[in-house]
Amino acid sequence: MNYRQLKGTQHSISEVGFGVWTIGTTMWGVAGDDYTTGIGLLQRALELGINFFDTADVYGDGKGETLLAQAFAGRRDEIVIATKFGYDFYQHPGVQPGQRERPHNWTPAYIRSACERSLQRLQTDRIDLFQLHNPRLDAIRNDELFETLDALRDEGKILSYGTALGPALDARQTDEGIASINERAASPQIIYNLLEQILGAAILPVARAHGEVNVFVRVPHCSGLLEGSFNESTTFGPNDHRSFRLTSDARRNAWLLDGLQKVKQLAFLTDDGRRTLGQAALQFILADAAIGSVLPNIYNAAQLEEFAATSDCSPLSQDELAAIAILYADDFGLASRPPEPATAG
Repeated sequence: MNYRQLKGTQHSISEVGFGVWTIGTTMWGVAGDDYTTGIGLLQRALELGINFFDTADVYGDGKGETLLAQAFAGRRDEIVIATKFGYDFYQHPGVQPGQRERPHNWTPAYIRSACERSLQRLQTDRIDLFQLHNPRLDAIRNDELFETLDALRDEGKILSYGTALGPALDARQTDEGIASINERAASPQIIYNLLEQILGAAILPVARAHGEVNVFVRVPHCSGLLEGSFNESTTFGPNDHRSFRLTSDARRNAWLLDGLQKVKQLAFLTDDGRRTLGQAALQFILADAAIGSVLPNIYNAAQLEEFAATSDCSPLSQDELAAIAILYADDFGLASRPPEPATAG
């Protein structure tokens, strides 16, 4: 495993981290109340060199943080914890209808309360990276909010702060990410991958120029398309958040079928057997020096072993990166293709 600095701290973090969302909620099809599976994966991750764990207070209404505390009891100094705040799940518990966002609360009193409750669930005296959870631009430009974060940092309760942008991929997050960096020196977390590069293309150069922030990346496998296991018949269970992408023929064509056509054109990254598609997807992101850590969605032991071994694989060459850039600029040839003929019947 290779390590990078968590800017603003003395910590070294694994370049492949662990996003706790997949085991802290039921939204990836992982069993809801089975703590054993989640704890086992977390402990095995540390054995494999992963020391950076990204969670949120709202994951499972506290479950994501509790899992970390149980998995690493007595080993706090071996791990680096990122968590998030902002959604008032205390007043709005449970998964919201239609997966709607819960109300945000950015008041100083709520931020302090959220921090204290996270510290209690995590059974720790400090949070290494404290992130605004899906803020809009007005929150990032809220002086009172960041004065509160600065005070918490001065008190030693948090070591650094950032902005986890979302929830879904949206071009407006470009402005939010750039403001986070240039106006707040806050490390953004974004959706970025081989097939969805809009945010990284704009935000990563700003982070490199700034030099004092990291960029963290989630959904590096485009919700599973870049894991190499999907086909035209792939389906998801009703508790899996990805099922919404396949609720109509139009959505299936736009995401799954078009995505599979794009993935086929990336075979040159794996033809020599030096890496899997899933590892190539992570290496693409890690090729940028501004990246702090990439957070794959891990929901079984085989995936964990594969992704943790990414640092041992050959990094993408400049020729491979250039070929990816050409494919992406042309939308993998799909933008200019003629429409599919109508199907009779």
